[in-house]
Amino acid sequence: MSSLVEKLPLPKERERILDDCVKLLEQEVKSKGGLSGMAVKAGYKVLKSLSPNAARMAVDDMLDEFLEALEPFHNDYLKTKKGTFGSYMESRSEPVAEALIGVTDRRARSTKHRVLENMYNKLRSSAVHHVTQAVPGLAGLIDRYYIEK
Repeated sequence: MSSLVEKLPLPKERERILDDCVKLLEQEVKSKGGLSGMAVKAGYKVLKSLSPNAARMAVDDMLDEFLEALEPFHNDYLKTKKGTFGSYMESRSEPVAEALIGVTDRRARSTKHRVLENMYNKLRSSAVHHVTQAVPGLAGLIDRYYIEK
């Protein structure tokens, strides 16, 4: 059985995948409304104030861990092979979101950037909701690069 990493064109297309991940992140942030959306937008602004490339660097730094977090879902998908892996992810949006948030939770606990840690902790209570909403976009992104071997 092939791993998710083996089904993606890594490292060859890593830069393009990162570009698409950052575009997706920015689209998701921009689409947020209401009070929690304002908080997400403010948090993203803080992140970008540290460095214009902070979001890309963060995604690059965590990409392998995100893919590892998705591996159990990929293994289950390979057992059924119904539809695409992206459609499988969408049908399990909340558990997928929780797995991805597990990565950011671990990173937040070990960061040396107290401003980022405080911001993350303030946004954490709405994270599952926001990441669940982003799973369809992420699923589409993965499907664009997924290689059936």
